[in-house]
Amino acid sequence: MSNTTTPPVKKEQISVPVADVKKVVENHKTAAAHHEAAASHHLEAAAHHEAGNHDKASTSTVKASGHHAMATEHLNEVAKHHTAKS
Repeated sequence: MSNTTTPPVKKEQISVPVADVKKVVENHKTAAAHHEAAASHHLEAAAHHEAGNHDKASTSTVKASGHHAMATEHLNEVAKHHTAKS
């Protein structure tokens, strides 16, 4: 029996219009910005809870949830791009 392995099958390179690339890059960057904002609001919420300011913690949590929702919208657009191109 031989010790050789089958080389991986190379996938054909997909030609993507420049406008589509710019759109998907912008969606990735916007999603990342929303994730960063959500993380910041979560950290604020934790600090407010530690300080006993539960109303402020609630407000920060709602803001974080909004940013998560916005990030998800942009990620859905990214997913549409990648699934349509594969």
